[in-house]
Amino acid sequence: MNALFQRCGARSIIPACNPAPHRGQAAALRLAALAVLLVVLWAIPGRALTLSLIRDAEIEHALRELTRPIANAAGVSSGALDVYIINDSSMNAFVLDGQTVMIHSGLILRLDRAEHLQAVIAHELAHITGGHLTRRMANLRGARGVAAMGLLLSTAVAAGGNGQAAAGLAIGTQSSAQRVFFGHTRAEEASADQAGIRYMARAGIDPHAMVEVLDLFRGQEALNVGRQDPYVRTHPLTSERLRAMRGYAAAYADRARDDPQADYWFARARGKLGAFLQNPRYTLRRVDARDDSSVALMQRAVAYHRMPDTEQALAHMRALEAKRPNDPYVQELKGQILLESRRFGAAVQAYARAVSLAPKEPLILAGHGRALLAVNTASSNRQALAALERARSRDPYDPRMLRDLAVAYARADNKGMASVATAERYAITGQMDTAAIHAQRAMGLVPRGAPGWLRAQDVLSAAEKAKRR
Repeated sequence: MNALFQRCGARSIIPACNPAPHRGQAAALRLAALAVLLVVLWAIPGRALTLSLIRDAEIEHALRELTRPIANAAGVSSGALDVYIINDSSMNAFVLDGQTVMIHSGLILRLDRAEHLQAVIAHELAHITGGHLTRRMANLRGARGVAAMGLLLSTAVAAGGNGQAAAGLAIGTQSSAQRVFFGHTRAEEASADQAGIRYMARAGIDPHAMVEVLDLFRGQEALNVGRQDPYVRTHPLTSERLRAMRGYAAAYADRARDDPQADYWFARARGKLGAFLQNPRYTLRRVDARDDSSVALMQRAVAYHRMPDTEQALAHMRALEAKRPNDPYVQELKGQILLESRRFGAAVQAYARAVSLAPKEPLILAGHGRALLAVNTASSNRQALAALERARSRDPYDPRMLRDLAVAYARADNKGMASVATAERYAITGQMDTAAIHAQRAMGLVPRGAPGWLRAQDVLSAAEKAKRR
């Protein structure tokens, strides 16, 4: 595990942390709260389950590139749709709300081409446009209310605390609960099939890819429930459905066209995901040593870094830089490798270059601040504080960034704001008692009515509600 992973937490419990969030902040808020709900409802009975969200700027950019043509074909603004990855080896994908699709890493690693992933996204987007979750979400709101549910679930989140930015949950629930909340009826599946394949055809994406994805799950319905991938349990497959899909695919096949850009971004996302999740020796065996493409160079660089063999990793990064000198995600990866290899000065330079190429990307800004903190001089600490404050302004719900921000405030002798950031971090990771201690301390150090004081007050109020429950 490494800096690729970010904690999930019930972030909706701090609604006033950013009174007027832009889209990126609102997405982070929705992502965190719903991710906790997802993990709770997907827990396997009788077994502790540890899941994490995979947050990586490059992978998220690739997903946006793959999603854009489908969203446009569906008449949905691509900027209003978020696709995120859960670190789980099973094959699954599902809709969490009217704007969020979650895909398991195990499914992406099993897919062979960009059209396969786009087929998954198109099908799940069709569940959104068809309003298939509206009734379930209405029932949930009627039972407890969105804020109450977020608060309740936040108290169940266990903080990772190991520096690897992964949050764990150990919650058991009955499989019937997951089917009730996430399960789709056969009528909904047929509707999503038809709509999804139409979106693919309008976007010029090979509709046969959707049939091929469903074939991955063929025959699993006959297996014991415990051996089935979750997708089969919540997206019922039937022979009639597959026959209909083949008919739709044949009808729309003439609209398909090649999209080298989609192929490229799929290869980058899948390649990076596999390089970080799979055994590095497996990655090196799987990637042809004669392959000098940018994706292959990236995969080998990550594999060597994880072995660890820093010199080989950096040699491959130099070759990758030569191919893509103005790619911010290449510079970000270089910065991560250097930082984790304790070459702090060089890491700062790489992250600074990444920031210059992608100045609005909060994950890159946070990495730059982290590298500057590692240098730990008066000048670098001041720069780190500025970088981390910029990162927080775009994504205030990243626990790792908040941890680093608290350190930066402490080094600037701003104990009040250090306590505010610390309180928010503990609240986001569900440690409400500890969050309350730091929030109370912050309110005694920050001027009453100041933004930091109000943020601390929000945390304290959430902690008190959690305690009453």
